[in-house]
Amino acid sequence: MEYSDRISTLQPSAIREILKVTQDKSVISFAAGNPDPESFPARDMAEIASGLFRESSSDALQYGVSEGYTPLRELTSERIKRKYNIGRDSDDLIITSGGQQVIEMTAKVFLNEGDAVLCETPSFIGALNAFRSYNANLVGIPMDDFGMDPDALEAALKKTPRVKLIYTIPTFQNPSGITMSLKRRERLIELSEKYDVYIIEDNPYFELRFDGEFVPTIKSLDSTGRVIYAGSYSKVLSPGIRIGYACARRDIIQKLTVAKQVSDVHTNLFFQMLAAEYLKTRDIDAHISKIREIYRKKSSLMCFEMDKNFGSRVGYTRPQGGLFIWCKLPDGYDGMEFCRICAASKVAAVPGSAFSVDENEIVPAFRLNFSLPTEEQIKTGISRMSEALSEYLK
Repeated sequence: MEYSDRISTLQPSAIREILKVTQDKSVISFAAGNPDPESFPARDMAEIASGLFRESSSDALQYGVSEGYTPLRELTSERIKRKYNIGRDSDDLIITSGGQQVIEMTAKVFLNEGDAVLCETPSFIGALNAFRSYNANLVGIPMDDFGMDPDALEAALKKTPRVKLIYTIPTFQNPSGITMSLKRRERLIELSEKYDVYIIEDNPYFELRFDGEFVPTIKSLDSTGRVIYAGSYSKVLSPGIRIGYACARRDIIQKLTVAKQVSDVHTNLFFQMLAAEYLKTRDIDAHISKIREIYRKKSSLMCFEMDKNFGSRVGYTRPQGGLFIWCKLPDGYDGMEFCRICAASKVAAVPGSAFSVDENEIVPAFRLNFSLPTEEQIKTGISRMSEALSEYLK
């Protein structure tokens, strides 16, 4: 059978493939990007759901509009404007099926075959595959401790034909954990205007800061409508409800709406109504504060165990928020091979190559998740990884 050119060369997500291994209950998984189930407001959701079925079932079970449930759009717009100065009079907002759909729909709206997307390297596999599915030319921009290198970015903008989009996860970047400095964010806006390109700001983790100082979003600095902001309730309410949103210039939102109509018509209406009711009747900021404390404790524990077990054999970014720790092996080693050895030792991690623009690149790194495993699993899993590391480095 002949598949389309767009799909025939597309590889499955390495993370999703690794997660198949974790179906074995004896495997300790540091591979997923899942929030801690203890962070889900399940009791509040149950009460709200019961009320919706009792009082609004005819609405909750009916078709909705593609732009999203109006109360949720209004509540989301008001909150992100009030707290984070996201959104201007020329902007609008659409509710999506998770933040991933914002990325995919933006690719659909902006990219013709062969157009270029500049993105951080390493970067989020879900976004990379979304761009690949439209036969985009992916160009990786190196990062340092302050985010995407602006000089390398401008050099790529000068020499790469048909650049349409710059993709960035500026806060607690997945997988590196790096947060882009304010100065770099301002420079990114300047470059987007100078070279007439648009920015996708993918920002699902920014409210999960448990250390350090808040940095304004790129969208809050955007005065000319260059930024398409991808937000999500996945990490602060629940990933399973698949509620994300895009905030962008009104004409861009209109095009995203058309793209959504040919994709899934509208986001799950029942969960949109549930999220809206949660925002109206509960204190989401107090809830997020509790999540931060959960992740502060778990990240500290994982760092402590890594320091104790890995010593100087592995370097890593000490997180100030988000869900991940990016670990670096000595030069010349392969993160993929190390993760295979770890899997045989019943502990799962994601190799650095899964996040590379070049899918065949050998990357001496791997990503760990600290939000999902229990404290006991963190202790046991890091000990197993230390043994695997000793085996690999021999």
